[in-house]
Amino acid sequence: MKKTLQYDFGMVGLGVMGRNLLLNIADHGFPVIGLDNDPVKTTVLEAEAVAGTKVKGTVSAPEFIQSLSRPRAVMLLVPAGKAVDAVVEELLPLLEPGDIIIDGGNSYFADTERRMAYLAQKEIHFLGIGVSGGEKGARFGPSIMPGGNRQAYERVRPVLEAVAAKVNGEPCVTYLGTGSAGNYVKMVHNGIEYGLMQLIAETYDLMKRGLGVPDDELQRIYESWNAGELQSFLVEITAHIFRQGDEHTGERLVNLISDRARSKGTGKWTSQNAMDLQVPLPTVDMAVAMRDLSALKDERVQAAKMLAVPSAGISENGNRQQVVVQIGNALYVAMIITYAQGMALLRTASEAYGFGLRLDEVARIWRGGCIIRAACLEDFRKAYQINPGLPNLLLDPTVAGMLKKRQSDLRAAVTLAVGTGVPVPALMASLAYFDGYRSGTLPTNLIQAQRDYFGAHTYERTDKDGIFHTQWG
Repeated sequence: MKKTLQYDFGMVGLGVMGRNLLLNIADHGFPVIGLDNDPVKTTVLEAEAVAGTKVKGTVSAPEFIQSLSRPRAVMLLVPAGKAVDAVVEELLPLLEPGDIIIDGGNSYFADTERRMAYLAQKEIHFLGIGVSGGEKGARFGPSIMPGGNRQAYERVRPVLEAVAAKVNGEPCVTYLGTGSAGNYVKMVHNGIEYGLMQLIAETYDLMKRGLGVPDDELQRIYESWNAGELQSFLVEITAHIFRQGDEHTGERLVNLISDRARSKGTGKWTSQNAMDLQVPLPTVDMAVAMRDLSALKDERVQAAKMLAVPSAGISENGNRQQVVVQIGNALYVAMIITYAQGMALLRTASEAYGFGLRLDEVARIWRGGCIIRAACLEDFRKAYQINPGLPNLLLDPTVAGMLKKRQSDLRAAVTLAVGTGVPVPALMASLAYFDGYRSGTLPTNLIQAQRDYFGAHTYERTDKDGIFHTQWG
């Protein structure tokens, strides 16, 4: 009887991400098998496999499980939520103690903790792994953020290190920590992504509506920015977007795209959890809010007529090229501040949830493959290597120096936006965070007095220890 080929790695869910990641794994010499209810997707998987690689697709769960070498490593790339639980329940009767289930989707970290506890009772390991890089990243090298049982990670580490993006020969993957550390880091990654995308969109709006910069020039501006210290994936693709024409009208495609932005919830989760942990995250909060505001299209069109106000406009004597440089510097400062907010959240969450994160390693694996990859992440990595206990990137001397040098340009960009009536809430929130964080004194003493006045919530004093209450008035 012919022996069945044993596959090293299995993938459940052969959509774009699952299929491309599995083909990536096969390209690196690992025999792989994929499971999907749709036979068309299994056929496409096998058809797209590179000649000489060992790739199989199946619609049979028993065949899928029986074909995997032990301990089995099964990755799920299905929609977050109920679909993950459904697949787990389908596979569970077929698995054996010591087998590993990997959730590679954008699952909420608390769901990952629940699944880990449940499967631990069955002696099945569960890893929560964040995967970033989109379709192309999955196929040719994503950033991978794993967390969970260390022994289970070691079983799949050779696979993950082989397929991850490489920067200076280093794979953009590392064991991040216990429990749901991987899914949590991916959630914050996506929150930062929301903030960066909103900031870039605001600079576009400020230049297009505020300065009247044409599309060709916008393309050149973002391309030049990407060639300097603003080098990042999101700035790079922004330049590409302004080159894209529409095949039907001949116009720039970006000008024909609806301004109703969609979201899948990870930005909202980041903001919500930051509030639970009392970590300020205003740039991400504002990015989430602006996507919600964008959905109110009909109301916005009506308000544009009813609430039209005169703007200061741009002085004819102004140097537009100089203003564009200021806007670029403003974007750079605001991007660093957004990363700083996200990293501060990771630090607090690691302590609160016992993840054991190393923020220098987080910065390292974000340098390549992922959506928020940027040149400045190497500076962040060095900052945390020098001071692993750094509470906020803004307190690193190198980062602080970069911000102080350019913060006046962020103020200038915000001032320009205020005068022209172009909304730049994320730039404003970033500046407010910067000014609030560097303020040794805040007006919250008045808030404490108000709370004590109407609710007897008490307050502390600056001149002596203790908790106090006053009968006001």
